[in-house]
Amino acid sequence: MIANSIRACFPAAAQVVADKADEINKLNVFPVPDGDTGTNMSLTLGTVVKEIQSLPEGASMAAVAKAITHGSLMGARGNSGVITSQILRGIAEGLVGAKGPDATAADIAAALRTGVKVAFKAVRKPVEGTILTVLKDVSARADQMEKAKATPAEALDAIVTEAYESVARTPDLLPVLKENGVVDSGAYGLAVFIEAFVNAFEGKSGELTDFKTTVEAGGAKAHVADVVDIEINDDWEGSEYRYCTEFLFRADSPQFDEEACLKFFTTMGDCELLVGTNPDYKCHVHTNRPDRVLRHMLHHGQVYNVFVHNMDIEAQERTESIREDKASDGPQKELGFVAVAAGSGEADILTSLGVDVIVSGGQTMNPSTADIVDAVHRAHARSVIVLPDNGNIRMAAEAAVSACDDVRVGVVPTKTVPQGFAAMFAADVEASLEDNIEAMGEAIKEVRDGEVTTAVRDSSAVDGSPIHVGDVMGIEGGAIQVVGSDVQQVTLDLINRMQDDEEGDTLTILAGADMGDEAFSVLLAAIEQAQPDLEIDSHRGEQPLYPVVFSIE
Repeated sequence: MIANSIRACFPAAAQVVADKADEINKLNVFPVPDGDTGTNMSLTLGTVVKEIQSLPEGASMAAVAKAITHGSLMGARGNSGVITSQILRGIAEGLVGAKGPDATAADIAAALRTGVKVAFKAVRKPVEGTILTVLKDVSARADQMEKAKATPAEALDAIVTEAYESVARTPDLLPVLKENGVVDSGAYGLAVFIEAFVNAFEGKSGELTDFKTTVEAGGAKAHVADVVDIEINDDWEGSEYRYCTEFLFRADSPQFDEEACLKFFTTMGDCELLVGTNPDYKCHVHTNRPDRVLRHMLHHGQVYNVFVHNMDIEAQERTESIREDKASDGPQKELGFVAVAAGSGEADILTSLGVDVIVSGGQTMNPSTADIVDAVHRAHARSVIVLPDNGNIRMAAEAAVSACDDVRVGVVPTKTVPQGFAAMFAADVEASLEDNIEAMGEAIKEVRDGEVTTAVRDSSAVDGSPIHVGDVMGIEGGAIQVVGSDVQQVTLDLINRMQDDEEGDTLTILAGADMGDEAFSVLLAAIEQAQPDLEIDSHRGEQPLYPVVFSIE
């Protein structure tokens, strides 16, 4: 059912845009370089997510379209957010007319045509080389796929490619983009959302392929990557208008004159937008007198949710942020390290051991290949070693190896953060990538690790004994070895069991976010009493879900 697909995929795609917001912000130079496009698009999409998630199970496409329209209107922020709201509204309304349970290539094309119609109607002076250009190009590509009788999957893949190819062309259409060495930020944000949505639909959890790699049909992303070396814009003299003014408006009369309102906005500034249907509207204008705009509108209805942004200050902040990024690049190192960590304490320890970039993630929150590739590039080294520190993340880390054609990348297959610690102790920045991978790989073989967590579903331990929801489990080497009801007792039983199997000298133990300092101290004292010959190295790991993580060497 189309409605169910949208409800499942939209939140994943919105999250990807939120993750990319800062990157999108730094591309923002049109209509003014105020650096907020990514933030505004993300906030707009986030409101839609809340609306569609509040719908009852089995809601129709008409209900979903209404939620998207209302949510995007209420949550639209900034010029980019308002335009995005109209794109979403048009596409959602276009899908309401789909006849079958699943969207066909013809349905996709029809929805995009409606999106173009609604979005262009909202913008009085459309500019080529912006988000509207990408929408128009994507729609045209969908029309071609419909005529070619393509499958829905073929149509979706084609519009993803077209979106990035269109983004790559934006500097040729809008001179200010070429002057600043960037593609259009709103256009890029839309392409990110489209790709993430399609990937989620295809079972890829909303993730993105790497920004530096190619996709099918011509390497569209590679073309985009060629034109995003963001330059510092110190010579911008400022827009004629200083304040980005936006607010929600409820008209007092069914006869409210939308055209007259827009004409008034043009006398007060530019980038004027009035979207919605009587009585509820979203208003947006760049002006030097937001007070006059608001006063005028108060004569015709109620004004609420008012946001006034000083674009001069925002532009200065954007420039300074880019300057700091460039200053931090420094000379490229020979060897860098990237590691995945779930807790702030784990991240601090890994950093102290020489890891250059920490990727946030772990059990139930696995980072994507794109996240790891981005971290590899941020390590700013000719060769980079990745420590996935979780068995579920290893495949994404290994995919990053082939995705990075400009950096030599290797993976040491660490399954836990304690293994990551051991690997970093064996690292030698003076040695080659290959020698380090071999030495670090040998080091993790000496580590036996344990984890303590709580069962979220019924299952069985290694010996076949039943495990029920809420039971505390002690896990060694990925297998459930101990089951109980108390974190401290299960931890002690697991450590004792591992020491009985093979006696070790050192215990490295990390307290999770759910274990307080007092409880941790009591646990350490109990371990010392039970294993007096075991040297204990204790830390706050702050990892979620696992109150205790440890290793024995």
